[in-house]
Amino acid sequence: MNQVQTRRGGRSKRMSNRQSNITKAFDKAWRQWKNNYPPVEQFSADEIETIHNASLKVLSDNGIKVLSPLARDYYAKAGMTVKGEIVHFDPELVLDLIGKAPPLVTMKARGENRDITIGRNQVGVCTTGGTPNFSDLQQGRKPGTLAKLQDFFRMAQSFDVIHIIGPSVEPQDVPTNIRHLHITQSMTSYTDKVPFVYFRGTEAVADSYGIIRLANGVSKEEFSRHPYCYSVANSNSPLMLDDLMCKGIIDAALAGQLMVLTPFTLSGAMAPVTIAGALVMQNAEALAGMCLTQIVNPGAPVCYGSFTSNVDMKTGAPAFGTPEYVKAAFGSGQLARRYDLPMRSSGVTASNAPDAQAAYETQMSMWGALMGGCNLLLHGAGWLEGGLTASAEKFIIDVEMLQMFAELFKPVEVSEATLGLDAITDVGHGGHFFGTQHTLERFETAFYSPLLSDWSNFENWQERGSLDATQRANRIYLDTIKNYDEPELPSDRKEAIEEFVAKRAEEGGADISK
Repeated sequence: MNQVQTRRGGRSKRMSNRQSNITKAFDKAWRQWKNNYPPVEQFSADEIETIHNASLKVLSDNGIKVLSPLARDYYAKAGMTVKGEIVHFDPELVLDLIGKAPPLVTMKARGENRDITIGRNQVGVCTTGGTPNFSDLQQGRKPGTLAKLQDFFRMAQSFDVIHIIGPSVEPQDVPTNIRHLHITQSMTSYTDKVPFVYFRGTEAVADSYGIIRLANGVSKEEFSRHPYCYSVANSNSPLMLDDLMCKGIIDAALAGQLMVLTPFTLSGAMAPVTIAGALVMQNAEALAGMCLTQIVNPGAPVCYGSFTSNVDMKTGAPAFGTPEYVKAAFGSGQLARRYDLPMRSSGVTASNAPDAQAAYETQMSMWGALMGGCNLLLHGAGWLEGGLTASAEKFIIDVEMLQMFAELFKPVEVSEATLGLDAITDVGHGGHFFGTQHTLERFETAFYSPLLSDWSNFENWQERGSLDATQRANRIYLDTIKNYDEPELPSDRKEAIEEFVAKRAEEGGADISK
């Protein structure tokens, strides 16, 4: 590891060439989260059943508009009623199909000890994804480029609280027909963590899967036996699945890769203005999409996606990190557990800058997600401007919050050693514990050491330039990029990927309309 490797088995060592308390954290215990807290439940069991039954009624009576003829054929052969482009779902068949999906999903990564399991009380955290812009304090907000995407991959690789890689920045300097090639090549080269694949047509999905197989050194058959990557399919709320998303759902199911079905149900806009009503629609759309995977390939891994929030009723703009978002996240967790499926949520904000608003809205989102039983936290680091910008400074701020959650999820030991009775006796009345043997044996590891927070007094903070959290985050971002260690990729695999990308680019790349 590089010079920011940590003091205690890979955690929280102060950099010798820095005066400020900037750390970079590597901690194997952070590589797989287990949330042993009981999830917060927004609704009673009866209320969840009411929402569930209402969703089945919507699926049966209203149906889902499915724009893919292939998907409609799958639904019809499974026993659903298809009238034109509308698929009406049999409630019992829906539950039978959903029951075939696994409650726990382990995604295999090419890096050692990088596999990640989601479901039940196990949690994986992903970077932000899909943003058209990138921002930092040096250059401001600019359209995304491949170079900035690669910088985000470098940051994602550098912190153990990031388990899964998202397509953080859209590289708009790369043509769309070959963009997926360079995204996937970069993702599998700059990181050794679980990668993401866009649903941008069957050809593009096949290309991406091919690169991931080469990076992992596995055959097509072995690839289909385990999920090595994940993708997100968004329903077109209200009550529609478009052709491209249906093709992606089918492609992922056939390949045995994880598909996250996420309705984008903004309460008051694309969903009813009430939280209960929005959850009814979210649940109906999620069940419809996940059913398709089980029709195509029973037992294929899926994740229940939740992204229900509200809008600003004055402007119509999406709002995130709101009390309504939190309540919907709590309810979404209950619905996912109703079907014993992994649940996806997000750490999101509507703020346009990496400021206090961004921090408190993201903290609200994360609390709603994680304490509501989220298993896959997407947009966990870097999301800004309602998803239109990936911010370097926001990434570091989010990593600090994620590291605190990771520490929160660690069990607290209660034993003869930790009760400290000898230390209490030694200190007696009116003393202090700084010099006790109990403290001296533990002072380096007793507490979480912050990545970003500055705990110095005002005078020392002022002497070091009076840097606020955003400015300190910028310094950590720059240091992280400078000191990044690229994970080893065997030369034969690297060459095979380069040849694959060159060949597919020469052939014209992928037709992303198919």
